[in-house]
Formats: sequence, C-alpha cells, structure tokens
Amino acid sequence: MAGGWSRDGAVQDQIDASVDDAVKLARSQLPIGEGLSHCEMCETEIPQARREAIPGVRLCVACQSEQDEENKKINSFNRRGSKDSQLR
Repeated sequence: MAGGWSRDGAVQDQIDASVDDAVKLARSQLPIGEGLSHCEMCETEIPQARREAIPGVRLCVACQSEQDEENKKINSFNRRGSKDSQLR
C-alpha cells in the first residue's frame, strides 16, 4: 500500500527500476571480445584458469579488485531513492 500522493505499487516500481538499472550496469561491464594473456593495467600474466573462467578478461585479479572498489565508491549513492531527486 502506497501512502501520500503515490499510487499503489509505486514503491515496488521504484525497487524494480533500481534492480533493472543495476543489472544493466553489471552487464555493460562484462568483458567483450577476445581476452588478453597479460593484464592491460599492470602487464602481469593472467592465469589460464581465469582466462577460461571469464571469456574476454582483460585485467588480473588485483587490478580488477582495485577497479571494482573505485566503481563501488562512484556508484554507491542511489539518486533515484533520495529525497533530493524527488524535490527537483
């Protein structure tokens, strides 16, 4: 049940939209094309097991972890659910 000025189901629609956005973002970050034998950031060799597990891999585990941490800091704020976005 929605309250105030929102219609019934508005909260679930907002949750669904947030999940859809997160899935689209994750899919857009998947590697595409042929993988590399050496990391494109630090030039260390990417283990064969990682290359087989993740087609199109371009980064070693250490560099991928570093990049994931940076992305987490950038994308940690949910604008859709904030009150500021509702006031504009």
